[in-house]
Amino acid sequence: MTAEDAYNFLVNWFKRFPQYKGREFYISGESYAGHYVPQLAELVYDRNKDKATTYINLKGFMVGNPLTDDYYDSKGLAEYAWSHSVVSDEIYERIKKVCDFRISNWSDDCDKAMSTVFSQYHEIDIYNIYAPRCNLPQSSAALAVDQALTANDQEHFRRRIRMFSGYDPCYSSYAERYFNKEDVQRAFHADVSGTRKWQVCSDPILRSYNFSVLSILPIYSKLIKAGLRVWLYRVPVIGSRYCVEALGLPIKTQWQSWYLNKQVAGRFVEYHGMTMVTIRGAGNLVPLNKPEEGLALIDTFLLGKQLPTHR
Repeated sequence: MTAEDAYNFLVNWFKRFPQYKGREFYISGESYAGHYVPQLAELVYDRNKDKATTYINLKGFMVGNPLTDDYYDSKGLAEYAWSHSVVSDEIYERIKKVCDFRISNWSDDCDKAMSTVFSQYHEIDIYNIYAPRCNLPQSSAALAVDQALTANDQEHFRRRIRMFSGYDPCYSSYAERYFNKEDVQRAFHADVSGTRKWQVCSDPILRSYNFSVLSILPIYSKLIKAGLRVWLYRVPVIGSRYCVEALGLPIKTQWQSWYLNKQVAGRFVEYHGMTMVTIRGAGNLVPLNKPEEGLALIDTFLLGKQLPTHR
């Protein structure tokens, strides 16, 4: 359904801006867009076969930290937590014993063991485990957004929550504050009744969402065979490595470092039909955590080049 909506938007966008028809077209997204992007790419590819529809010159797609396959992602999540000392050896051994991640409905024992994993993330950021969490009261973040703090308070605020890289762990508080402003919601033609509060992550929506597609890997195989260029970049790399290895693609070049500003920016491996990249020091949202590396990554992808392998 989401792919159909996005496709209809694209068709109408090209009708409104016909000067862009025929240009090379790429799709990119992160996290749950690991479903949205390949599904949309597949729909564009299939609809392009119909001469009666608007032709979109799709050349490839790129996904970051994507949700890809329920089994491999769940297995990788547990292994990553253990390998980074988020959970103990005992918990990890318990998970391996009681969890069959090939079954979408986990057993009670598995659910209990995995709940232990998720409970460990209450005090750290599951999306960026080595970054600080936003521990300021909501009211303090709101004041900062409204620029109502004194100069001294603002400086103290910045010192408390900013890393040397410029990453601000309270970014979601700013977004939540901003998108709940009445004038902003009115500009977006959103519900301004005040009965529903906009949230960065909505638990009620998550609980009611129907996860009907458990694996995107068949789409990868189909579009790689069709000749589309596919890149996957990842930070917690374990789950994605399982996914990519399951595709059975022959390796073109082995894992090696890529560089930016004479520093190792990450690692990458090239398969025939696909490239997998890591970004050193980033979290789930690479453009937020490592914007310069993210820009270099997408520039290289769009230019059809290889990431720089020398300082």
